[in-house]
Amino acid sequence: MITESQVEELVIDWLKELDYDYIHGSEIERDYSEVLLEDKLRNALTKINDLPSEAIEEAIASLKKPSFPSLIQNNREFHKKLCEGIPVEITKNDEKTTEIVKLIDFESPQNNDFLVVNQFTVIGKKTHRPDIVVFINGMPLFVMELKNPADENATLLDACNQLQTYKNNIEDLFIPNAALIISDGIEAKIGSLSSNFERFMYWKYVDDEKEAPFSYQLETLIKGFFKKSYLTDYIQNFITFEDDEKEIIKKIAGYHQFHAVRRAINAIKNAKNGKAGIVWHTQGSGKSLSMVFLAGKIVQDKDLKNPTILVITDRNDLDDQLLNTFSKSRMLLKQKPIQIESIDDLRETLRNKPSGGIIFTTIQKFALKDDEDKFPVLSLRDNIIVIADEAHRSHYGFEAVLRGKNYKYGYAKYLRDALPNATFIGFTGTPIESEDKDTRRVFGDYISIYDIEDAVKDGATVPIYYESRLAKLNLDNLEEIDKKIESLLKNEDIQAQEKIKSKWATLEKLVGSKQRLQAIAKDIVEHFENRLEVIDGKGMIVAISREVAVDLYNEIVKLRPSWHSDDPMKGFIKVIMTGSASDSEKLQKHIYSKKIKKEIEKRFKNVDDELKLVIVVDMWLTGFDVPSLHTMYIDKPMRGHNLMQAIARVNRVFKDKKGGLIVDYIGIANELKNALRIYTNSGGKGKTATPSDEMYNEMLKRIDIIRGMFHGFDYSEYKTNPHKLLAPAANHILGLEDGKKRFCDEVVALTKAYSLCSTLEKAKPYKEEIAFFQAVKSILTKSNSNKKRQTNKSIKHIIDNSIKVESIEDIFDLVGLDKPNISILSNEFLEEVSQMKYKNLAVELLERLLKNEIKSKSKTNIVREQKFSERLQATLNKYHNRTIQTAQVIEELIEMAKDFRKELQKGNDLGLNDDEIAFYEALALNESAVRELGDETLKKIAIELTETLRKNVTVDWKYRENIRAKIKNRIRILLRRYKYPPDKTPQAIETVLKQAERISDEWSK
Repeated sequence: MITESQVEELVIDWLKELDYDYIHGSEIERDYSEVLLEDKLRNALTKINDLPSEAIEEAIASLKKPSFPSLIQNNREFHKKLCEGIPVEITKNDEKTTEIVKLIDFESPQNNDFLVVNQFTVIGKKTHRPDIVVFINGMPLFVMELKNPADENATLLDACNQLQTYKNNIEDLFIPNAALIISDGIEAKIGSLSSNFERFMYWKYVDDEKEAPFSYQLETLIKGFFKKSYLTDYIQNFITFEDDEKEIIKKIAGYHQFHAVRRAINAIKNAKNGKAGIVWHTQGSGKSLSMVFLAGKIVQDKDLKNPTILVITDRNDLDDQLLNTFSKSRMLLKQKPIQIESIDDLRETLRNKPSGGIIFTTIQKFALKDDEDKFPVLSLRDNIIVIADEAHRSHYGFEAVLRGKNYKYGYAKYLRDALPNATFIGFTGTPIESEDKDTRRVFGDYISIYDIEDAVKDGATVPIYYESRLAKLNLDNLEEIDKKIESLLKNEDIQAQEKIKSKWATLEKLVGSKQRLQAIAKDIVEHFENRLEVIDGKGMIVAISREVAVDLYNEIVKLRPSWHSDDPMKGFIKVIMTGSASDSEKLQKHIYSKKIKKEIEKRFKNVDDELKLVIVVDMWLTGFDVPSLHTMYIDKPMRGHNLMQAIARVNRVFKDKKGGLIVDYIGIANELKNALRIYTNSGGKGKTATPSDEMYNEMLKRIDIIRGMFHGFDYSEYKTNPHKLLAPAANHILGLEDGKKRFCDEVVALTKAYSLCSTLEKAKPYKEEIAFFQAVKSILTKSNSNKKRQTNKSIKHIIDNSIKVESIEDIFDLVGLDKPNISILSNEFLEEVSQMKYKNLAVELLERLLKNEIKSKSKTNIVREQKFSERLQATLNKYHNRTIQTAQVIEELIEMAKDFRKELQKGNDLGLNDDEIAFYEALALNESAVRELGDETLKKIAIELTETLRKNVTVDWKYRENIRAKIKNRIRILLRRYKYPPDKTPQAIETVLKQAERISDEWSK
């Protein structure tokens, strides 16, 4: 079975294949509180900078002096120095000049020094030894935490938590950090310094956009991410610090963003007729951030001659959102983006800009003035790059249309007229329809595709499920509404054309009728409360108009008055919409200033805030990111791209959220089918939205399997008497072959399925039975460890409070045992366990209690730990192989518990402390030594050994052969002095050394 150290060796070998140097951490002579390898750093900087040694020394001194109180601020400052170099003052010919000391040679990656180090000890608040650190030019830029793939309890989450501990205790190691890697030997993910666990990402490509052929994700990540030319490019162009002046968040590119942007740069350089192409990355996969990385790389690329970047959207709110995203990344972009305020401002800015700059505008500003019949040329420069967000919208209209007396064209034509030599690149979250020729005429073909299936598989998004509530509500005017909608949806943009306003008004009247809204309000309240019982998070209601939104709000708060508050900073529900001073008093109550809206947005994005539900009309349906949003109620006709973008609000990753749910009150099923058809025809994989019935069928399948596991056990009283059934039910499962694992796996799958279909009427009868299964699982998995594991849960168990099982103490109670006060190993307690009615559960309890006792009480005593762990495993193997009866297993385990208790007492009896007894037992393994020397002599050796080792072991002593040899020699001399049997001395020395390794780790903490 592969071990953690073997995984370490594999990583080192893979990095060696990429031409990295390697050294073991113990072989580096250094001060353990310092993290820079100064000699390597000095040599590398001297090699890549033609500057005097004083300049190099000044740069090194600058790296060793953090300027800020927080880790993330210091990390950002270090990253700035990495990318931009360090300005130093030097004297040339009696004149002082400022020169830049480069820390990395980005133009020639091979000129840099790449080194991988394992077991790199760092002393901070505590001493820690990360598994692998990757250095570039002597700077520790990447830290890897690897877990043992053979240990089912050593997970990626544990690796992530371990890194968090390192960040707290050895902060200096993370000031230079570019990225963090976690792996359990098979799976592997990469994240930034500020990433929480769900933001760690897979790395799927080794070269360009080709899936890697390797079996292990760790190998793909190492060979695909750490390739030297990729790595230096990544450091320079694919790391950003989003700063909104309240919080700094470090964001790094995922593999799809990295390769798409590199492709996009090549496409821009090789564009014909100004068409670079289109990047289709599904909503929620970081499209806006990809645009930031592209802009940053364009700015750095000398071949592009300091171009002007023009970012175009087709809505003011999107313009603001995207500008905000770019503005937070000023360090990467090397400038502050500007926003165009008017048509005149646009024309003046583009006419007068010779180069450079990042400019934001809406495409509507490329409109003719009243007295114009053609759009003026604003610039003939060829170093203007137009980046269009949602490229499929508004970039049409090359054909003339007669309007009044004049022929008019669409914005795409006027944009080209204004900038005839510009290069155009489009970004979209949804595919371009096959009949949409205009978008391709402007931008060209796809550069990169990252679709729904890719994103869901990578965990970049969660799948979307669909539930129709139309049949349940049995609304009277449904057919009439359907006909009106069908008529309206023939038009591309429902509200854009004057001639359909009257039709829209009629539909709005039908949809907003009092009786209908009362029915929908009641259903939403019940549905959402059911959802919140199963999964924590937020909900969004999409209404047909502002008037209807407010009416629906009023109906909801009639049913739940406590949800309302006049204070925008309080309340469970809010309406978010545009408005003006001329709006009616009814609407005015829900119209907020830009500043207040921003505060409400922060409330909605904060999972702990009481604001759980919002009603919107148009706002927040595109470019709005709330990871905890899990349910969207749609009561507004939508189609195509608008529908796809709206429903994608619920596809964001959040803790263990398994999917987003779309609830339909208006009849969007056909439009979802059309959207899927377009998506599939464009080469997209995966489903736009899956009917929640599929999850219901999955739920039934899992329930059927679990019921099968309970064959022969009657749990029919689970509704009326669940508490008394839990212990015998757990006992039954434990009596099955591999029962515990199979049962727990099935309950996890059942919980996921139920969380996505729990609001269906037909799923509700199963609620109590599922709750019962979850309670049984809790009994089987709870530990008596007091250590709180960090959880990553948003899905709630639906267990009724009467059958909640939160700790092992609850299990004692269930089986009628008194909670032990002093020691779980008292004779009284063991006697009680032996008399337990449920024998399989008794074995399970004893196993868990003993494992925890052995682990916690033998942490620094390897002889005792090995002796009792082996004995425990041998007994359990006989039990699992059914070679002994359950009653006999219980006897053996109780006997073992008593022996362990005696062993714990031995130190007190001999007058030795925990460290001394550990060495005593290491020496007493040799029975002839015990016979010849006796307890008193062995005690003296153990006391002297402990004192000698405490004085002589240093940090990393066990990895340094010269120190290890000296310590070995001291042990040998000591044993010889006390006439320890010579034939057993080599074995005793090895055991004592192993014991010393374990104890010295504790001494160094």
